[in-house]
Amino acid sequence: MKLTTFSAFKSRNYRLFFFGQSISLIGTWMQKTAVSWVIYSLTHSKFMLGVTLFATMFPSFLFSFLGGVVSDRYDRYKLLLVTQIASMFQAIALAILLFSNTYQVWHIIALSVLLGIINAFDVPARQSLVYEMVDDKKDLPNALALNSSMVNLSRLIGPAIAGIAIEKLGNGVCFSLNALSFVAVIFSLSLMRLPKYIPKKSTINVIGEMKEGLKYIKNTTSIAFILAMLALISLFVLPFSTLIPVYAKDILKGTASTFGVIDSAIGLGAFSGAIFLASLKPEKDRKIILAINTLVFGIGLILFSHTTYYPLVLIFATIAAFGMMSQITISNTLIQTMVKPEMRGRVISFYAMAFFGMQPLGGLLVGWASQYIGVENTVMTEGIIALLIGILHFRYLKRLKTNKALPNDVSSDKISETIM
Repeated sequence: MKLTTFSAFKSRNYRLFFFGQSISLIGTWMQKTAVSWVIYSLTHSKFMLGVTLFATMFPSFLFSFLGGVVSDRYDRYKLLLVTQIASMFQAIALAILLFSNTYQVWHIIALSVLLGIINAFDVPARQSLVYEMVDDKKDLPNALALNSSMVNLSRLIGPAIAGIAIEKLGNGVCFSLNALSFVAVIFSLSLMRLPKYIPKKSTINVIGEMKEGLKYIKNTTSIAFILAMLALISLFVLPFSTLIPVYAKDILKGTASTFGVIDSAIGLGAFSGAIFLASLKPEKDRKIILAINTLVFGIGLILFSHTTYYPLVLIFATIAAFGMMSQITISNTLIQTMVKPEMRGRVISFYAMAFFGMQPLGGLLVGWASQYIGVENTVMTEGIIALLIGILHFRYLKRLKTNKALPNDVSSDKISETIM
């Protein structure tokens, strides 16, 4: 199991990226926690929590495809360096704003929009570059699962630290530590030894490349289905996280630390799910696991929704997050192992659009719905929708098996041969 779980660490470049990014992501989750707490403390509005999510993610939706084209056209390594430096300065601006004690809600929203634009270029470059960091391409699914474990271990640690820091030292400290954490990932990128970038000659313009990417996805039905399911999950289910401050403050009558602990429980579940996925052998059918874990996600949310006993809240949040992890990681893995190399940036940008674009709209929808049917009923409804999406997954897999459209997910090489 050990060899399977950490096989991607054989690649030096990936090891550097993993450890540098791990430190940076702890700061990122501290900032996310602090932003949600500051906004809710200032406004006491569930809808404004949705607006904050919208401000961060919708710009990523608008600009992601452009980010994918840029990633396919230019040096992804240099593009990633630029986006990490830009993210660091965004965190510095937030820290200065909070320490000045003259901030208003619109200031935080505006800087959230800026971060969303940066992420539109960061995600396609970063996800595409992982492929180049891994020496043995059979280790790619493992590398992507380890990426998810990295994100969610950070989610486990970051919010807990943030909750304590907010209470003891103030909100501005979270943003300062996030800015400092970018030094680690920038330093790790500087130590990498990647093949020399060879500029690609493009015979079509940006609009033409966008149309080419759309046509490719339309003609590759397996990728199109994965993207459609991720979009539905992102719109109707993943925005449950925007209501966690309400559970902490109003339902459980807690403090910033309560919020941090619940968010950390979600991180624990997601981290456990990511480690489980990283330990899977290449021949395991990840499409079936994705369908099963979608059901686990829904059941966890339904159990979580009306629970007021704090220990059970943490347990059910962990279960839901375990199932949630597959939506992001397996979808990314299947796409990366099926896509043509020259289309990688553009297809991943669609993945980012489905993930980042639908969540902010869902955040607004969830914030609005919770005002009318209550927070608990809204989260329960999200769980029911997850169950329906899981059933839809199984129907699709049954149809695939009947039509023998695709073999089982045995390896990235065989998948690529089937699709291409």
